[in-house]
Amino acid sequence: MEDRRKFKRRYLAFYSRVFDVRSHHLLGHVVDITPQGLMLISEIPLPTDTAFRLEIELPDDFAAKHTITFDAKSRWCQADIDPHFFNTGFQLFDIAAEDVEIIQSIVDTYGFRDN
Repeated sequence: MEDRRKFKRRYLAFYSRVFDVRSHHLLGHVVDITPQGLMLISEIPLPTDTAFRLEIELPDDFAAKHTITFDAKSRWCQADIDPHFFNTGFQLFDIAAEDVEIIQSIVDTYGFRDN
């Protein structure tokens, strides 16, 4: 699969929960994120090429709010190295400028540093 990512993937030191706003179901946990996309890990495979309204819980005392919400489209889903889990990649849409800043701050604060 061709990697068209504009920002280098940065795995995070925490796994914030991700919910489907419409169904209120926990979909999984954030593995990595940029203002353009995210990968989450889940216990079930998620459908690809599907529109979602996602909500991500923020770490305590990280921002003035507890969650960020935006539209996303699932682009791919594959089995994780652990056969009990699945990884799904999402493209993000309609993110408020304030939330883009929060995402960048998450990456800067919790992202693993390059060697």
